Parts: sequence; C-alpha cells; structure tokens
Amino acid sequence: MSNLIVLGAQWGDEGKGKIVDLLSEKFDAVARYQGGHNAGHTVFIGDRKFILKLIPSGVLRPGVLAVIGNGVVIDPAALLSEMQGLEEAGINVRSQLKISNRAHVIFPFHRTIEKISEGRDNRVAIGTTSRGIGPCYEDKIARRGIRIADLVERNFEEHYRSLAEDKQLIASAFNISERVDFDEILAQYKQFAEAIRPLACDTAHLLNRMIREGKSVLFEGAQGTMLDIDFGTYPFVTSSSAAAGGACTGTGVPPTHIDGIIGVSKAYITRVGAGPFPSEDTTELGDKIRIAGNEFGSVTGRPRRCGWFDVPLLRYTAEVNGFDSLVITKMDVLDELDEIPVCVAYELDGQRTELMPASTSRVSAIKPVYERLPGWKQSTRGVSRIVDLPLQARKYVDFLESKTGVEIGSVSNGPERNETMFVAGSKLEKLLR
Repeated sequence: MSNLIVLGAQWGDEGKGKIVDLLSEKFDAVARYQGGHNAGHTVFIGDRKFILKLIPSGVLRPGVLAVIGNGVVIDPAALLSEMQGLEEAGINVRSQLKISNRAHVIFPFHRTIEKISEGRDNRVAIGTTSRGIGPCYEDKIARRGIRIADLVERNFEEHYRSLAEDKQLIASAFNISERVDFDEILAQYKQFAEAIRPLACDTAHLLNRMIREGKSVLFEGAQGTMLDIDFGTYPFVTSSSAAAGGACTGTGVPPTHIDGIIGVSKAYITRVGAGPFPSEDTTELGDKIRIAGNEFGSVTGRPRRCGWFDVPLLRYTAEVNGFDSLVITKMDVLDELDEIPVCVAYELDGQRTELMPASTSRVSAIKPVYERLPGWKQSTRGVSRIVDLPLQARKYVDFLESKTGVEIGSVSNGPERNETMFVAGSKLEKLLR
C-alpha cells in the first residue's frame, strides 16, 4: 500500500474530509499536517454527521491511528471539546489519537490579538475565523511560541510566563489588559496539560517507524492550495503551508516516503472570506449553487462565495503540488443546470492568458473566459459507476480532465461514503491497491 497526500486543489471546502474518511480504511494511519481548528472536515456516516476540526478524519475508522502533526497549531480547549463529542458518539478517540510534541499551542490571548488586529481601520480585512491561528503561527516563526512538549513539562509555567510577558506589552499597547487574565489562563492550561500528556509523543519518529515496518500513511491537508501561505492569493491566505510540501515539513516524513499526491476539487468552486475570485458568480445562479450545495462554513456558518470551475487555477495548483490524480466532488449540485460555464482562460490587460498572477491586484483584475457546456438535467445521485452517469455529465468530467491535464480518478455525487465512483485503471485506483 502507498503513502498518499490528499489536499485541496482550490480555496478549501472541496470535500477532503469525505475523501479521506473513505480512503482511510485502506491505511494504518491518517496524519494531519497543518492548520488549526479554523477549518472543518464534514463526514457523513449513515444518518450521522461529524464535523472534525483538528482530529484527522481517520479517527472514524476503528483501528486507524489518527496523528496530529507538528505543523498543526492546537487550541487545547477546542481539541478536548472535539474529543469529548466524538467519545459521546461512541468513537474510542484516546486509543487512536497521537499528538506531536512539536505542535504549537494556541492561547486565548492569540484570539484576542487577532480580533484587534483584524478590526483595525487601516488594515485590509483578511476574513479570518478569529480563532488565534495566525498569531500562534506568528509566535512560532518569531521563535517565542510554546509547543506541546513545553505544555506537558513540569516547568511549563516558566515557558508560559516568558510568552505572557510579551503579550502583556501588546495588551497594554492596545488598552485591552483588562480583557486578558494571564493567571487564569495559566491555571486552565495546567489542567489541559494533564489531559493531553498521555497523547503527546514524537509523531515524526512514530510515522517513520510505521513506514519502515511496511505500514501505510494517509496525509490529510486542511484548507486548500489557493490559501497556502506561499502559493495562495496572498495576503488573503491562511498562515500555514497547505500545499503538498507542507505534508513533509508538517509531519517530519521525508518526500522519499510519499508515493502519490491526490488533489480534491469541487465540480465548481467556492471561497470563504475576502480575496480575489476570478470565476465568482454573484448573480442568482451563484445563489442557487450555494443553496443546492449547502455552501455554508462547517465551522463558522458563513455563506461561501460560489463560482465556476477554474481551469487555469487548477492547472496552477496541479503544478505546485504535482497531482497524480484528481477527485471531483459535488457533481450532483450541478444536476439541475441548463448549462454549466467553465473558466478556461483569463483576460488580463486585453491579453488572453492561462497563468495565475502572483499579485493580488492582478488576480482581481482578471476577466474570466468561459466555455459553456450543456447540463444533464437529471439526478446523478445513486449512480455507482462513472460509465452510468448521464452522457453530458460524463462529457463534463472528460472536459475537465482534458483541459487541466490531470487524470480524474474519482467522482463524488453525494455526501455519503458510498456515493463515490472510482475510474477503473486510473493512477488513483492503482495507488490504493
């Protein structure tokens, strides 16, 4: 069995959680490698709905090890709450979960600072979830952060006082000192440490040992490539490496152990929050897609901006990730449309281009060039083989594959595990053998 990375090929919310859950039965471990509890992965099992924010989707499979890697930032309160919810649903989380002792810790003052920063009049609003993710990564890069290893040590208070001293200066500068009780936070986090200590370990060593023993690991990305700190529409991005390279730096598993990279993309495209979106549809048709696809954030509940499949964007994310295969999700959302626009190129400065600019202002100036394909006007739900899809639906899949240059190995036509079709003989199918 191969070691695979599964990640988002767009701006997140592509349906990675369902795909990872589906594939995880074939793997020994599922490892999350970046992000925090700002992105939710939604998984449906029968009539039960699970929203996983920090814990890898593989935890829903008995016997599959769920690993939170060093590239993730962890809010202990959010983690323990999520664990409790899963345990109440009958999931034996503690026997399956391991947490990297190198992962960084989010504190309440990270959230406070983020809200203040996002609300400043002279600052471009990124549209963060205000969960302290960005400020925690800032502390990590500035080499003043606190890691799980520090949290569970007996001298945690010493580490904490050093960081709190820095944050008190910021709180005073913004006149918010009365909103941050540093002593109360310390007492609370000492309790969190007791609950987390048995789960913390050197997960890089654990994963590499498993691979040496012939076991297989599925690496689960959060958000999507267009939110990657380097390759996304900066500054309207997340604070971590959501692209494939982040799987190695975020877990400690070297690239030589990775056998395949799978991109996940909707049959259309969405984005949450601010930032350029070339193929966005702001008409009633975009609203129709939002309702049909239930496009509201699983964590925040915010309505997602909806638009049409963007070929140049997908080719760009395929290039920076090296996709071996692509999974197309939510095909069924397009079932009732008379025609389906697909953005096949951009017009910029009067010239046609298929390249994604680096400058956000340039991306904002793009005019999409569309080709319009006929819809299939019938339900794809319940179809279990791609060859049995309506003719125009099959043509749509073939069109996306030919235009992006990436093999489509699977198509999802509903939220349930069994509403997923695999292409016989595809690279994806071979990687899963």
